[in-house]
Amino acid sequence: MDSIARFDSLLDGRVKVAQPEDGYRVAVDAVLLAAAVDAAPGASVLDLGCGVGSVGLCLAWRRPDLGITGLDREPVFAAAARANAAQNGFADRLAIIEADVRAPLPRKFDQVAMNPPYLKAGTATVSAHPLKAAATAESDTKLADWIAAARDALKPGGILTLIHRADRLDDVLAGVSRSFGGIAILPLHPRQGRAANRIILRAQLGSGEPLAIPPGLVLHTESGAFTEAADSILRHGKALPMRMPSA
Repeated sequence: MDSIARFDSLLDGRVKVAQPEDGYRVAVDAVLLAAAVDAAPGASVLDLGCGVGSVGLCLAWRRPDLGITGLDREPVFAAAARANAAQNGFADRLAIIEADVRAPLPRKFDQVAMNPPYLKAGTATVSAHPLKAAATAESDTKLADWIAAARDALKPGGILTLIHRADRLDDVLAGVSRSFGGIAILPLHPRQGRAANRIILRAQLGSGEPLAIPPGLVLHTESGAFTEAADSILRHGKALPMRMPSA
């Protein structure tokens, strides 16, 4: 079992993250996902498959008025998430549950955020490192299972926000369209003029509103630096709107 020996920071050092020395590394996707969660004051948010807690930590820093719960089945990740919540002073607002994403929960949530494994089962070489494999590749729990788990965890009218690879958007939509509506899809472009390689999707349980695609976010300039818009989110904790701008 890996020890928690590496320390990294998010939001320009505002959030400290301890994680396994060997294995999956926290990426900007977690910060972007947290920035896209738009919840009412006092809302309850579930970070499904929380890993070391990065999404919940960033959200807790940005929104101290929310009650956040993280869930992960890997004991090493769950232990790291608890330690990170305490280290950052969020232990009273960020609770961690060690359980499978498909396990029934004792309560429902106003919102669910998730960053499920990106690699489709059977389509890519899986890392030999068990924790990296668990974080990056589907196993017995497929994308449809993650979406079903989010649906079951939400209150009526609850909101799901997820980040995924753009080339799996058809799989994401196949899962959410059965129970969700009011879908907004935000493309994430690595550079101006490049095809999106990630998407953030927001959907409301039981909504009949039509699908919308707001303007995408470009992450890097041609020099490789973050764009001003991306920098304001990734370094300074600005929210990432998922709604269409007013005409």
